[in-house]
Amino acid sequence: MRNLIFQKPEVSVAVDVTGSLSYGWQHIRIPVIVPLLSIAIHLCVGMSIMLFVERVYMAIVIICVKLLGKKRYTKYKLDDLKEDLERNKSYPLVLIQIPMYNEKEVYKLSIGAACALSWPSDRLIVQVLDDSTNEVLRALVELECQKWIEKGVNVKYETRNNRNGYKAGALRDGLQKQYVQECEFVAIFDADFQPDKDFLWRTIPYLLENPELGLVQARWKFVNADECLMTRLQEMSLDYHFSVEQEVGSSMYSFFGFNGTAGVWRIQAVNDAGGWKDRTTVEDMDLAVRASLKGWKFVFVGDLAVKNELPSTFKAYRYQQHRWSCGPANLFRKMTKEIIFCERVSIWKKFHVIYAFFFVRKIVAHWVTFFFYCIIIPVSVLVPEVHLPKPIAIYLPATITILNAVCTPRRSLAYLDVHRSMHLLVFWILFENVMSLHRSKAAVIGLLEANRVNEWVVTEKLGNTSKQKCNAKISKKPQSRIGERIHVLELIMGMFLLHCAIYNLLFGKDHFFVYLLLQAGAFFIIGFGHVGTFVPN
Repeated sequence: MRNLIFQKPEVSVAVDVTGSLSYGWQHIRIPVIVPLLSIAIHLCVGMSIMLFVERVYMAIVIICVKLLGKKRYTKYKLDDLKEDLERNKSYPLVLIQIPMYNEKEVYKLSIGAACALSWPSDRLIVQVLDDSTNEVLRALVELECQKWIEKGVNVKYETRNNRNGYKAGALRDGLQKQYVQECEFVAIFDADFQPDKDFLWRTIPYLLENPELGLVQARWKFVNADECLMTRLQEMSLDYHFSVEQEVGSSMYSFFGFNGTAGVWRIQAVNDAGGWKDRTTVEDMDLAVRASLKGWKFVFVGDLAVKNELPSTFKAYRYQQHRWSCGPANLFRKMTKEIIFCERVSIWKKFHVIYAFFFVRKIVAHWVTFFFYCIIIPVSVLVPEVHLPKPIAIYLPATITILNAVCTPRRSLAYLDVHRSMHLLVFWILFENVMSLHRSKAAVIGLLEANRVNEWVVTEKLGNTSKQKCNAKISKKPQSRIGERIHVLELIMGMFLLHCAIYNLLFGKDHFFVYLLLQAGAFFIIGFGHVGTFVPN
């Protein structure tokens, strides 16, 4: 009897709380939630249309470029240019810069590939810019440089007492060395990049032929694309970037963002633009925009690929995406006024750089992916008073996805044929939606210059470590702390989407629950750390 007396108020309190929440939701849903959600939907619809128009425009351009064979780099007769260069023996002095920071797994690969480049040895300087904090590793890198010096390669090993400016600071300091003054061009390779021997022969002639050309950019080729599903999905996104975005920028505007590596700059263009600046985490894009405003033209060579490594751990990929999303947004904030008042470029090019290059691709694309597909659509399921137009919610993103997919061939090093990655399309969509959480957050941080705006975390490279571990067939799995695998934001999003999916399944009249369940599953999988390879700390 006593227990029943004490249990009754508890049940009553629970009922009262539930009733109060239900009563409060019913009273704020119509006057508050519905108007706010309607405004959010209209904003997202507007951004979706902007992104759709941009994707359709790029698809039309790339189709015309391929059908007509009018890629900008094909206008140059490369073979004739190489013959003239060999006949005249007037080889320019070329500097190779390899910035690195504690690159234990890959430093031999990049140094070896750079030193093996086919170019007259007396007209080539390989500059290794080592900012490593590990003294043992520094000694190993210097020893590797000494090995190539003994083989007759002009290698300069440069270190600093600090990491001021990070990569931009290292590249800037490297260009200020006395022996660089006579160099005409500089090729830049990150520590995991391995150019083929003929790389300079397939890039330098363009710069010699056209004095207005400031940059020649090659595409990337990934040595570990088949390591896991995450690297396969990264390859799809980056293939679209190179095959479409870079190609369109090169063909239509002679402008695109420098990828920070696998490119050759005319040193005069670098100096004319004001040199390397470390004001954002995208020093490569910063330099490209400033050089373009000075009138320099760029060319993207789509049939020249440089081998490199994709981040195969989710932690490394997340940090990389934060830098790649925060930096452009921050640069957009810093350079918009400068672009508008620049007198050396046309209004059309200004519009392209501000609207298409920065606003739509670097900000709107992230925001509409996260806020519309991961927040607004799920919330609208809970508010039946708001009408969500299916052409905008389903057909528009489907068209955008198809346009992306048809332009993303998967290239494998094991064979020369090219085939589509259509069978990975659903996984790619779900993964990109999850990553839009971090990209949107980073873009907001960049625009507001909030904390972490200048956070620079070097992308971890594993080299052949993961292959060696697999081949060793280690019987015991490495023990890891739960905190290293759990990602709280992803788990919260997963629970939110699961709740919306269940509500739609029980009470909804449409079939949004199918998408919501799949997307919730993607958030849970990543939230529990079951994506990419895992290397314990």
